[in-house]
Amino acid sequence: MIITYFGEQFFKIGQGDMVLAFNPVSKNAKSDVSTHFGADIAFVTTNHPLYNGVEQLSHGERMPFVISGPGDYEVKDVFIKGVMSKALVGGKDYINTIYSFTLDNIKVAFLGALSSGELTKEAQEAIDSPDILFVPIGGKNVSKDVALLDAKEAAKLALLFESKLIIPMSYDDSSLKIFLKELGEDKAEVVDKLTLKLKDLDGKEGEVVILKAI
Repeated sequence: MIITYFGEQFFKIGQGDMVLAFNPVSKNAKSDVSTHFGADIAFVTTNHPLYNGVEQLSHGERMPFVISGPGDYEVKDVFIKGVMSKALVGGKDYINTIYSFTLDNIKVAFLGALSSGELTKEAQEAIDSPDILFVPIGGKNVSKDVALLDAKEAAKLALLFESKLIIPMSYDDSSLKIFLKELGEDKAEVVDKLTLKLKDLDGKEGEVVILKAI
């Protein structure tokens, strides 16, 4: 599996010929992030231009299957569970969908534009000790109009779920520093893209990897 980060919460995960995309940034968003590629599955956690730009994910004959809310899905032999949580945009409550799935025997949980660390039992059970946890840490200062988990809340959740690898998103230097301190990390590995196999996760426990936006 190869993980690439474009900024905000826009990620690409490639596994063989399969391409998964998460929270693509729309052309309508007031953002510097602009990336276009073909995807097989598009995950949208929140109906907001920072996260719902699925028009950026078509290329030639490749059109993504779009998943944009809670439910159970099976797409190309990938089983996906989406559970409801909260996002806070412009002071209003939005639905944020937390996604969990397994790809190449690696269990992934993507928390999206989560604004509150108080999760339902269903959400906690769906996340349940993932191998890789994508968590927003920027609070109110990173993504325009969107109030995300702050670094301390995010660290609490990351510890609660006992993930092997933690990938922060929607961060700036300040929130990243606080997040690492809360997790007891002096520094974390910084990479342009992350290439992983299941065996690479052996022995890891709450290790933070920072993906630079490309």
